[in-house]
Amino acid sequence: MVGGQATEQGDCSRFKTTLPHCCKKTPTIVDLLPGTPYNQQYTNCCKGGVLSSWVQDPEKAVGSFQISVGQAGTTNKTVRLPKNFTLNTPGPGYTCARAKVVKPTKFISPDKRRVTQAMMTWNVTCTYSQILAQKTPTCCVSLSSFYNDTIVPCPKCSCGCQRNATHPGSCVEPDSPYLASVVSASNKNSYTPLVRCTKHMCPIRVHWHVKVNYKQYWRVKVTVTNFNYRMNYSDWNMVVQHPNFDNLTQSFSYNYKSITPYATINDTGMLWGIKFYNDILMQAGPLGNVQSELLFRKDEATFTFDKGWAFPRRVYFNGDNCVMPPPDAYPWLPNSGFRQYVSLLTLIMTCLSTIAVMYAYA
Repeated sequence: MVGGQATEQGDCSRFKTTLPHCCKKTPTIVDLLPGTPYNQQYTNCCKGGVLSSWVQDPEKAVGSFQISVGQAGTTNKTVRLPKNFTLNTPGPGYTCARAKVVKPTKFISPDKRRVTQAMMTWNVTCTYSQILAQKTPTCCVSLSSFYNDTIVPCPKCSCGCQRNATHPGSCVEPDSPYLASVVSASNKNSYTPLVRCTKHMCPIRVHWHVKVNYKQYWRVKVTVTNFNYRMNYSDWNMVVQHPNFDNLTQSFSYNYKSITPYATINDTGMLWGIKFYNDILMQAGPLGNVQSELLFRKDEATFTFDKGWAFPRRVYFNGDNCVMPPPDAYPWLPNSGFRQYVSLLTLIMTCLSTIAVMYAYA
């Protein structure tokens, strides 16, 4: 193998001279760490198994290794397709299809005067499912605005509920004297979140605050808070859907790139941290948050603060769909808030009183 290694060698006792790298029928292959000697590297290898998204960093979005399979023969008839692929990540979530034979890969010599091709090339597609990865959501969204004192929190039990009576380790109070011992316990390498005790119980909370309204622009503050004591989110990313992203003027502390899922409709953008500044979202604590402000230019044909238009339609953190508050809980404009409390009975009584006064003084 070059650029990767099997976690176990297995039983290679039947080989007397050169021992194979691995003799297991179902090997587990892992990426090599950065700093691997050059004679053991392969193109796009040695990232420690950490891959970035294609939008954030195309060079770090690909991982590869080379493997030579012995005793496979030298013809297309003797080479067999591998079976039962599994893409292992921090927790389940990926389902891999069967290997599919495609056109043989061609290799060009360094002098580019000769082309050789592989005996057989196959393709395997693995698909991510948030439901398979975790039974409960992993993030939620809270909302607030300058024109309303109401702060809409994440929905209660968005990512589960506190069950300290039966599961005392389900969450940790931030002022607990035993916090350090719980975080450094033997299961600290577990990928199961150990979150701060909150009403929403989510490892990640995204807060969208409509901050300022200018004549031609409006400003939003976005804060991502980590409530997970077990994980630092390195190279995190967030995808937000909002109709005004086609007029985004500036992102102050996040990187931004437009995503156009519906061709000409530009209502979705990806946000991620700036390298060596806020690209690592630290675990729960004083440093467990990153924030930025977004400046949008107003489009007179579509812009409004009414009916929750200023808030995002959907938010995804690291590919997982975040739980949004119900639409009827969004912060209302002051005049909208007044209208919603005027009942039909009040209007009828007001009309009757006016008619009675008119008759009395007629």
